[in-house]
Amino acid sequence: MTYVVTDACIKCKYMDCVEVCPVDCFYEGENMLVINPNECIDCGVCEPECPAEAIVPDTEPNLDQWVELNAKYSAEWPNITVKGETPPDADDWKGVDGKLETYFSEKPGSGN
Repeated sequence: MTYVVTDACIKCKYMDCVEVCPVDCFYEGENMLVINPNECIDCGVCEPECPAEAIVPDTEPNLDQWVELNAKYSAEWPNITVKGETPPDADDWKGVDGKLETYFSEKPGSGN
């Protein structure tokens, strides 16, 4: 089992999860974070820290695309170990549906 970041993170990117991760398994895209499934130790401390409720265990149903997306982009995007700046409009995007199809960016984030 591992945890995955879903589209609820897109354009929110609060990054509270980064601060509590004991193994630094988060990777930063332009407008979301992902978890490296090979580095995640399944501790679960990140899940309750996410204000957007974007982090879920991969044992929940219908998460295949998110497991694949997290694995793919954690190999391409920079590792992030310190919480960065939350986008100023993050709260406006919290709870918006269908963000993957409309707003997902494959571009890497700045890292830290």
